[in-house]
This record gives sequence, structure tokens and C-alpha cells, in this order.
Amino acid sequence: MRTATSVDTGVEPRPMAGVTPLVYIVDDDVSVREAIACLVENAGWRAETFASAQDFLGRPRAQRPCCLILDLGLPDLNGLEVQERLSGAHAEMPIIFVTGRGDVPTTVRAMKAGAAEFLTKPFEPDTLTQAIESAVERSRALLEQRTALQALNDHHQALSRREKEVMALVVRGRLNKQIAAELGISEITVKAHRGRMMRKMKVRSVPELVGVASRLGHDTVKTS
Repeated sequence: MRTATSVDTGVEPRPMAGVTPLVYIVDDDVSVREAIACLVENAGWRAETFASAQDFLGRPRAQRPCCLILDLGLPDLNGLEVQERLSGAHAEMPIIFVTGRGDVPTTVRAMKAGAAEFLTKPFEPDTLTQAIESAVERSRALLEQRTALQALNDHHQALSRREKEVMALVVRGRLNKQIAAELGISEITVKAHRGRMMRKMKVRSVPELVGVASRLGHDTVKTS
């Protein structure tokens, strides 16, 4: 394997809202860790290295674009076990597996579980750099989606109980007079609640509101 210092990758990461992506490196071989960390930092990202899976798993996660370069054959937990522990809760952290003895079944299992890449040692530095760039872009997109969804949830939680009821009925296609009859209030009151609800949800049309409700899921039709 060529060392990071011997290669000019020519790849510069794109700016990500002023936040430098973070690359976690977990490998029990100190020479591999140092070479990959040097490659990562020369490319403009930030590197954090760990000699074991447990050391890495005990580290609090930073809320920024990131990826994990993970050795498959660690002494404490193997890479697939680490991937399983991270599944779901850390979907915004793509995993790039590296191994000196990869086999097809293991590769297939890792990729089916969502791995971003699977590289066999020795690998070319520019191959790893390209994999990292793709992974951090994927991480950035996932974080942006999660932030946007959280904002929608916050808007919905800011609604009063009556505004949630009106929203649920508007999403179902009810007209103002139908909503008034169903809730036992006047049509003028429905219009007032509807106007406040639309402003709080930051939407300008019913189709846009339906799209927001779809993104939030079925809970949007509940009033509790």
C-alpha cells in the first residue's frame, strides 16, 4: 500500500456550510491508521483514529457530515458487529470497510447492510479518497434531510389542538363547511384556525400541506 504522503490526490472536498467533515478511522494497525489519517487530512477533512471498536463506540458522535473507515478484522469486535451496532441510530455515518482478506459473502453482507464501500488492502489512495468524498456527501444529504424533518415536526408541535384537528381534516380533503360540521364550530372559526395553521406550518397551499403531512407520516392526522 502506497502511503498517503507519497500521493497528491488532487481532490478537494466541497465546502459544507463551513463545517469540515469528520472521518473516523478504526484499525488496530497503527501504520494503517496513520497513513489513512494523513491522506484524510491532506485532502482537507478532519481525521480521528481509534485502535479498537470499543474505543470508537465509546466516543460521542459529532453532528456534522462524517464517515467511518472500518477495518473488518478488529481484535475486539469485527467490522460487521460494529456495523450492526451502528445501524439505524447512525444512518448519517456511511461506513467504508477495509480488509486484508475480504471474501464475497462478507462483502455482500456488508453492502446489503448499507456499507458505502468495501476495499481490500492494499488499495490505491485515490480510490479511498473518492470513496470518502462520496460518503461525506451522502452523510451531508442525510443530515440535511433529518434537520428539515425536525423543523417540520417542530412546526407541527407548535400547533394548538384545534389547529391540528383542522390540519388533519384539510389533509383528508375536507372543505371548510365540512370541517365546521365535523368539529361543531362555525365556518368563520375554521377559516381562522386554518389560516393560523398554514402560517405555522409555513405552507401556502393545500397540495404543499399534503406534501408536508406525507413527509411527517401518519401521525399528522392525529390530534393528540
